[in-house]
Amino acid sequence: RDAAGNVSAASGAVTATTSASGGGGGNPGTGAVKVQYKNNDSSPTDNQIKPGLRVVNTGSSAVDLSKVTIRYYFTGDGGSSTFAASCDYAAVGCSNLTQKVVALSSPKSGADHYVEIGFTSGAGTLAAGANTGDIQSRINKGDWSNFSESDDYSYATNTAYADASKVTVYVDGTLANGIEP
Repeated sequence: RDAAGNVSAASGAVTATTSASGGGGGNPGTGAVKVQYKNNDSSPTDNQIKPGLRVVNTGSSAVDLSKVTIRYYFTGDGGSSTFAASCDYAAVGCSNLTQKVVALSSPKSGADHYVEIGFTSGAGTLAAGANTGDIQSRINKGDWSNFSESDDYSYATNTAYADASKVTVYVDGTLANGIEP
């Protein structure tokens, strides 16, 4: 029907396919994996950021973890411009993780860096409906000066795992879930 209420003949059917990637820039990914987050540090103004993370496979087939990366976004807040990222514990084994801190080429509100956590081939695959278990990461500045996390993009105060749209996950470098800053 048009605006005047006139009925026209039916048109042909249309088929559409939605991309598995949101493409970034504020668009959410819609892939078969997502990240859950919990805050492992009760003080947002100390010298470490301690996100608890886990990847959840919401799809119907296994995911090769060596193709998965997680990004947790934060601000450096002055002090040293160098950072270290460590694994305090991982159910898949800390030796099966890689971590690096990356500066954003264009800082965003609440984010001028992110820690990227990846998985080695030793981490194996993540079965459908399963999660990686606890990953306890820790980020500190080279001079151990304090952060101010309260306004960081990925920061939240929950101490139990919950879906985290502001922590992103990628499969083969393509945004699978979450919203980039």
